[in-house]
Amino acid sequence: MSHSKDLPLLPAANPPAWLGVMGGGQLGRMFAHAAQSMGYQVAVLEPSESCPAGQVAQRLVNAGYSDAVGLDALAAQCLAVTTEFENVPADSLSRLAQTVFVAPNAHGVSVAQDRIAEKRFFVDCADKSGVLPAPHKVIASEDDIAAIADDLLPGILKTVRMGYDGKGQVRVKSRDDVRAAFAEMGQVTCLLEKMLPLAYEVSVLTARGHDGASVVYPIAENVHRDGILLTTTVPGPNVSAESAVKAQQAAQAIVAELGYVGVLCIEFFVLTDGSLVVNEMAPRPHNSGHYTMDACITSQFAQQVRAMARLPLGDVRQHSPAVMLNILGDLWFDGDSDDVREPAWDQVLALPGACLHLYGKDDPRRARKMGHLTFVAATLDQAQQQLLAACDILGIAP
Repeated sequence: MSHSKDLPLLPAANPPAWLGVMGGGQLGRMFAHAAQSMGYQVAVLEPSESCPAGQVAQRLVNAGYSDAVGLDALAAQCLAVTTEFENVPADSLSRLAQTVFVAPNAHGVSVAQDRIAEKRFFVDCADKSGVLPAPHKVIASEDDIAAIADDLLPGILKTVRMGYDGKGQVRVKSRDDVRAAFAEMGQVTCLLEKMLPLAYEVSVLTARGHDGASVVYPIAENVHRDGILLTTTVPGPNVSAESAVKAQQAAQAIVAELGYVGVLCIEFFVLTDGSLVVNEMAPRPHNSGHYTMDACITSQFAQQVRAMARLPLGDVRQHSPAVMLNILGDLWFDGDSDDVREPAWDQVLALPGACLHLYGKDDPRRARKMGHLTFVAATLDQAQQQLLAACDILGIAP
């Protein structure tokens, strides 16, 4: 199953080489900033002309993700290419890989793109990782619904592809609920997952080089609201030392088994009995890893640059406790009003330890990720106090 073990080790791509990124969103923008600070030049492939990454990259290849001419232009310019979102076509990564080093490769991305393939992979490597996914069943027809075992309900019905930020997911209590939700989703293939007694969710950010070396960051504890990540706290206040080690070891086993090169985030559920269940993975830097920009020696984006440029991976030590808050477009509006106003950044930045990152998106919309705030402090309690103060200023319910 590993795909990079037998490959010859390639020389490092040293600055001022060009590095390419598929996708022009905020993860591409922060990748570009990290690459440029290390002396690299960055080319972004993205169909939209005004995109966060395109504002800062040295070159924007304005083309669709499957556009052969655009892909060939990116490959001709760059010594290595990465991706900033998981729904980039795997075929495009394969095409790029014919002439340029691609990290992560098409195999790793395609597993993460498809919930069925992802669950199968997690089950296949459970002997090495020590963790299993939640009990689940593929729902592709009415017959599958009729055959649902009683103990799989209540559950969550998820589309197999293109789900993120709570999209493509419906909670279901009965077979009738499943039938209705399946119809609502246009009868595309879905996965039914059993709902488990969840204590909290953690994400484990790991990175692996093309030489097989891997590193894993401290465990992040996440809180979601309306299906979108609200806060990430590191170190996770509820995470026991035992759970942390188990999750980190599982993540390193998974990334090795996948033969993956690059940054990978794996989400785990910690159940009320303390056991660990693997939920899903994202083949890229992750929203829950943004705290690393302000609280760790090597940010997740600098790590992404190191992995794709085949440099030694960076030190993942966290030098300060940190709490990250997602900034959504809702903050630009008062209540239900459509009048746009700028949030009170001057008041927020008066708070000790405040680090503001805005993504250069000119059109605030409700539920759209516009930026994030990280609070770093000498103690976790101090960081949390500043976060609550910021929520108060911004009008976010704690």
